[in-house]
Amino acid sequence: MSISESSWLKFGLFTVGLGQSFVFVLVPPLARELGLTEIQTSLIFAISALAWATTSAFWGRASDRYGRRNIAILGLVGYAVSLIALITPLFLAERNILSITLLFPALVLGRLINGLVGSATRPASFAYVADVSSKNERTLKFARLESSFLLGTVAGPLLGGFLFLITKETPFYVFSFFAFIAAVGIYTKLEPTNKNESKNSNSISKIRWYSNTVWPFLAFAAVLSLCQSSLLQSIGFYITDLFGNSPDILIMISMTFALLSISTIFSQYIFTDAFPIDNYNLIFFGTILLVFAYFTMAFYPRISIYYLSIIILGFGFGMTRPALASSLSLAQNPDNQGSAAGYLGSVIPIGHMTTPFIAMPIYSINPSYLYYFSSILCIGLILFIILHPVIRHIESK
Repeated sequence: MSISESSWLKFGLFTVGLGQSFVFVLVPPLARELGLTEIQTSLIFAISALAWATTSAFWGRASDRYGRRNIAILGLVGYAVSLIALITPLFLAERNILSITLLFPALVLGRLINGLVGSATRPASFAYVADVSSKNERTLKFARLESSFLLGTVAGPLLGGFLFLITKETPFYVFSFFAFIAAVGIYTKLEPTNKNESKNSNSISKIRWYSNTVWPFLAFAAVLSLCQSSLLQSIGFYITDLFGNSPDILIMISMTFALLSISTIFSQYIFTDAFPIDNYNLIFFGTILLVFAYFTMAFYPRISIYYLSIIILGFGFGMTRPALASSLSLAQNPDNQGSAAGYLGSVIPIGHMTTPFIAMPIYSINPSYLYYFSSILCIGLILFIILHPVIRHIESK
């Protein structure tokens, strides 16, 4: 895989990270300011996540049959359109052009585009990397691809905050434009690589989500998704509720997302590149860090402890996510890399789907209870790692 090819692919995920992080920074407080409740705001993301979960496996299989490049481009175009469709209702409602009663369904529709079509980019991208990487370097390659997305999540609040000074809509239009550029670059530079493009689709052996080499990783990813999604969707509310008197609320929220992403990227570099650790230990010790961080965050509701816990969470997610994706990929044959990536992509949004019904009601009782709950879930994951034979005998990096 040449530098130009990998750079365009990584830039595509970088642009996705830009918009995804800034959406979580701006949309929740702005939507609440316009009259939507926390549950309604979470539902906007939950409905999109449901669409993402429904279509991600389909796009993964489609990339096996029709090419990684084509499906990745389609996803980027869908993501770019969704950004414009999401900010436009907020823009119109603020100026009393759009009725508040129509704001919620309009936001759902805008975000839904991302779930239906934007979900294509990730499985196609990771399947492409699986096609061109050896087993020994799979974890490292996946970590670098994941880091591109995370760099976008770091830059999103920073660049978005600067563009926000122009207008609230400017960041969304700029990030959308970047995604179109990435799509053009991938189209012109990325060469077809997966072997299945030249095969009859009926000849491709299929895996299912319940296959023995698939479902344990999906179960782990689903629980991890709930822990992470409930954190992401509660950050804006948590900081506003605890430190609402501060005039720098948006800066504090942006700082939280930046710390989480930077620590995740740093963790991935340290433990997959500089001092590589095998996949089992990455998942096991990464989950232990998550337990500690969630418990500390709940027990000490102070901003300094909160930021420290966020950094530790970043380390935990930085260790578990690439190792989980790599382990799932290594357990499959070359014909099913797209399908495996698609199945994983389909369970990652489960957290966003269930957060309004599980996490936010717990948060509404007491914000700290949510983080205690996440800590308990991660303890369950540790037991699953130790007891389940497929997870316990993960193939090393």
